[in-house]
Amino acid sequence: MRSGSHSDIHTGINTGIAQQTAVDAPRPPLRLRLKPKAPPTGYVDGAWWPRSRELADELVALTDVLAIRLGPVARVAFDSAAWNPVADVDGRVIRLVALRPQEKHVLRVSGSDGRQLTLLVVPTEASDEAGHDAIMLAARRANSDGPADILAAAGVVPTAVQQNTRGVLRPRLRTRRPQR
Repeated sequence: MRSGSHSDIHTGINTGIAQQTAVDAPRPPLRLRLKPKAPPTGYVDGAWWPRSRELADELVALTDVLAIRLGPVARVAFDSAAWNPVADVDGRVIRLVALRPQEKHVLRVSGSDGRQLTLLVVPTEASDEAGHDAIMLAARRANSDGPADILAAAGVVPTAVQQNTRGVLRPRLRTRRPQR
């Protein structure tokens, strides 16, 4: 991942829930950025770039951090095709629910009081530059693009294509990349 200030991408907070022992390897920084607290705008509330396809392992750090905004995490809805099979999340009581098949690159995290965040999930195999750009685009305050458009604009996936009324495929307009 490209170097930047700690305000660029949330690097994780040790909430004391999952204490590490001297034998444990330190947890790599969490690649997460949320839109500023404000009335919700757009399809996603931010983006998360996991380091593996092991959802149970990845959710431990993510739910620790999201609990600051949502309170205790009670439910996670995910694209089951994008993750290895999941049985348990480190002994926590979190309801795991598969999203509809057409909801790709999304994770919906709900707190016990019903508050919810929808996150763009950047594929683990994204390049450092493309992954960083996708996170920054998704977390812009005024961003209203859907997951496929954000990932295409960042160069993570091919540019989204839409069909016009004549049945002819044409490239979709790309979202502007963040200025560096």
